[in-house]
Amino acid sequence: MPEQEEKELKFEFIKAFSLPDAWYQCLTRIFESGHEYTIDRGSYEGQKRLEFDYITVQITHPFVKPLVPDIPEGLGVPPPSSIEYVEKYLEKIITSVKSPEEDYTYGEDLERQIPHVIEMYKRDGFGTNQAYMAVGNADSLLLNDPQCLRGVDTRIRYGKLNFMLYFRSWDLWAGFPSNLAALQMVKEYMAKEVGVEDGEIIASSKGLHLYDYAWDMAKKRLRKI
Repeated sequence: MPEQEEKELKFEFIKAFSLPDAWYQCLTRIFESGHEYTIDRGSYEGQKRLEFDYITVQITHPFVKPLVPDIPEGLGVPPPSSIEYVEKYLEKIITSVKSPEEDYTYGEDLERQIPHVIEMYKRDGFGTNQAYMAVGNADSLLLNDPQCLRGVDTRIRYGKLNFMLYFRSWDLWAGFPSNLAALQMVKEYMAKEVGVEDGEIIASSKGLHLYDYAWDMAKKRLRKI
């Protein structure tokens, strides 16, 4: 048998200023180093994804407006999100309201944990590693489409509240800007309640990807076609 080339997972790191900057940099990088494969199981089964092996994105000023990307006129590309959509989507993160067709909402888990973390910081101080908010449980594996966001870790350091996020799978085109804008709003609220400044977002994923239907739109946004 011919020897197979040994390959290591590629670790990507991006440092961005704002949420739209992070989205644009990730789009650029994924065409440079993303792995293309056919989806055996999951959303858009049978189609293709372009995906990072593993990526961490540090966003130093996620509170800078606008929170969602702008698309220059004349490109013929629909915006991946809007602030109006994000404000409606926010309800799914901070409340347990769920429609019959939904397998889950993040708010089912986060609704109870957000006030608990706020109270923990106010009552006990900032020097703790326990202010972690989990999403999902052992039964999540049995869902047709398990939760993408799996954890919201928090840290207050240098007088600022920071979020460390982990996504098991993450749609770069539309999910990334909507998720981060809504979570940024949550962070702004929590920082105000605790009485500290708003800080950074650091997001990691082994499944940040572009579905093949979005490849041409992404390339147009990057002016590659």
